[in-house]
Amino acid sequence: MPKVRQERSGDRESGLLISLTGKQLARVDGKHAYKPDERPFQTGIHLAQEDGEWRIDSPPSGLVLGVADFQRIYRSVNKFYFAQLGAGGDGQGRDVLVADPVYLRKRIDPVTSTVNALLDGPTSWLDPAVGTAFPPHTRLKDNRLSLDDSNTLKVRLDFGGHRAGQEQCLRMAAQLLYTAQESARVTSVTLQDGGGEELCHLDRDGAKYYAPERIAGRPDRVYFIDGRHRLVSLADGEEEPRRVPGPFGTDGAAPLRSVAVDRAERRAAGVSVNGQTLHVTELTAGATPGEARLTVHGGAKAGLSQPSWDGMGDLWVADQDPEHPRLLRLPDGTGAPQEVALPSLDGGRITGVRIAADGVRIALLINKGDRTALWLGRVDRRTSTSGEVRISVADLRPVAPRLVDVDGVSWAGGSRLLVAGSEQGGLPQLQFLETDGSASNSSAVPGITGVGGVAAPDTTGKAQALLAERDGALVRLLPDTNWKPVPGEGTAPVYPG
Repeated sequence: MPKVRQERSGDRESGLLISLTGKQLARVDGKHAYKPDERPFQTGIHLAQEDGEWRIDSPPSGLVLGVADFQRIYRSVNKFYFAQLGAGGDGQGRDVLVADPVYLRKRIDPVTSTVNALLDGPTSWLDPAVGTAFPPHTRLKDNRLSLDDSNTLKVRLDFGGHRAGQEQCLRMAAQLLYTAQESARVTSVTLQDGGGEELCHLDRDGAKYYAPERIAGRPDRVYFIDGRHRLVSLADGEEEPRRVPGPFGTDGAAPLRSVAVDRAERRAAGVSVNGQTLHVTELTAGATPGEARLTVHGGAKAGLSQPSWDGMGDLWVADQDPEHPRLLRLPDGTGAPQEVALPSLDGGRITGVRIAADGVRIALLINKGDRTALWLGRVDRRTSTSGEVRISVADLRPVAPRLVDVDGVSWAGGSRLLVAGSEQGGLPQLQFLETDGSASNSSAVPGITGVGGVAAPDTTGKAQALLAERDGALVRLLPDTNWKPVPGEGTAPVYPG
């Protein structure tokens, strides 16, 4: 809580000036977006005496809350918008929903406030990379929304003179259903025009086509590199890892330093032991690693980072060359590498890459000097007049500013990350963080220290196994158990993606 101090006593003419001082941790803007922003805080409130009572005569804008009050009054909610993937975003990419976290009041009509926040549009940071199916200036016709006995949410909308076809209506309903589920157990959504006439209806089964996790893969099998540099996998119900078929595993023809398995679990991208070449191969017996898709040069601390697949089948990887650090994208995993434009790294280099399934957000570990920090970037796509899609990462923002060093990161759901990092003077520990930098509502990770690389299933559904790298070996956390060692040596754990 801020410290309160009276600056001067004053009289009826001068009044009282009350000073509030403290340490600011974060801000929530007019679009309800949370942003870590640590700095000294100071403001003043002027009181005037009226009818024998002291009253604030010119209230400052905004609301100042202590951490405990903020957590008691506000809740984190994901709104959902459609990814804008440029000319290459036709087909399945057109209907990819992206989570946009905001903070709303807990107990003040949560369903209505959540839907209103959705209609207000995406937060400023995400807005350039997403779109909405709702026509401009769409508003609720009713002041309050509620669910009927079958948990259907009926929503009357004022489209401001616009008309929506059936396909557009279903896309609006999908946004509403997944957003409203953050506040209530919604089984279906019915959209109506201002006069109450039904426009479309969408239930959970029909909404699966738009489900944010639709392109995230099946999070029930984790992959890693064993002590002989081969690719192995481990399912939730298995005790012993087993080598995967193909040149990265059973054939042993291409020893690896790190790997990424695509979200359909049909292909893998592997970085050679020396970190200088990238191969992409099928996960089938008899497949060959083929020619290197990418070759770089550098010492043991340079080379290629661990690669990462998005949900559209594109592959992302960083060249850690200190003299010329680059972020690269291979269309469909096998296309010619394209350098992705980046903001200035100010002498830093990218040492870790985890692209979200939606292809719109990317988590980057950026090393500068003796510190590695976690940043989240927005992937912007611009289509030129010639039809060429130009891709860049923009508006890097810190996700874990209180961690002085971050060793590993993994997507763990639509707007959640599993992070291994250490605070000043502490040991590396695991924690869940939201992509806006706020603490996650997820259950705390049981205590474990000294961890490096981490892997979490990219889902917010049922509890899944977590893997963490520790001194050249792996430990696993299954639901409702404690951390247990995985047999044998192991490094670079990843779930598909």
